[in-house]
Amino acid sequence: MSRTARYGIGTPGVTLAGGYGEHGGWEKDITVEDFATIAQAADRLGYAYIVCSEHVGIPPEVEAVRGGRYFDPLPFFGYLAAVTERIRFLTYVLVLAYNHPLAIAKRYGTLDWMSGGRVMLGVGVGSLKPEFDLLGLGGAEFSERGVRGDDAIRAIRAAMGKRMPEYSGPYYQFSDFIIDPCAIQQDMPIWIGGRSARSLRRAVELAEGWAPFGLSVAEMQAMIGKARDLPGWEARDKPLELALRHQGELDPMGEPDLTAERVATTFEAGATLMHIGMASRSAAHYVEQLEALAELAI
Repeated sequence: MSRTARYGIGTPGVTLAGGYGEHGGWEKDITVEDFATIAQAADRLGYAYIVCSEHVGIPPEVEAVRGGRYFDPLPFFGYLAAVTERIRFLTYVLVLAYNHPLAIAKRYGTLDWMSGGRVMLGVGVGSLKPEFDLLGLGGAEFSERGVRGDDAIRAIRAAMGKRMPEYSGPYYQFSDFIIDPCAIQQDMPIWIGGRSARSLRRAVELAEGWAPFGLSVAEMQAMIGKARDLPGWEARDKPLELALRHQGELDPMGEPDLTAERVATTFEAGATLMHIGMASRSAAHYVEQLEALAELAI
């Protein structure tokens, strides 16, 4: 890439949510071969990561807003790991209540081992109550999802990359069990997804990064400004990664000047990485767009 900034991509078709399909709808018929072509191009061009979300079931009445298609991250990333070499894989996001911390450590630790240490965990506490109910996680699991999620993050941290992990917290306790294989990365990056000030505070306190969604650049910038005043911000060992996204799809081939402006605005708002959506008509066109963005001098 021609710039020091890093980009992450949401591969078309992995999630069919609001805004997808407006350029001809080709994404709904995307193929496994298309996924490989896009991932290999992003890998070659130096993009930082590819994302995949997690939802088990979506109520039809919210499909127009949330979308109805969500590939499962494990098989999706497992396939892409086999056809790429450097690009990383970010869950964006795993809903913590849907997965026991040891299940995350085992499943994504195995993926980390198989990919050569390229996994990043994006996690969130979740907000879709009908899905909680579908999975038998109503009641306290939903109402206490914030504090329970904080404990889950600490438990995941204690378990990742350990063959016999130990942890004792208010919601999760474990010891004297073998988890093998386990992750290469004992310090696997954990990013917090969300759109609230609490999600950013959680990232400051417990994680390596914040990956918000559904916010304007101005809203993200204001939230980051307030978070810089938190005691935990200065107490961190490492700077917080801020994977921000400009609302709307980029079109570096058709609108290079506007794309450059949007990218610059996002990084000026505090981004250390930029999570991008890209206008595209086909997998081949998406690759061309990746190439065009990588060549922009911004």
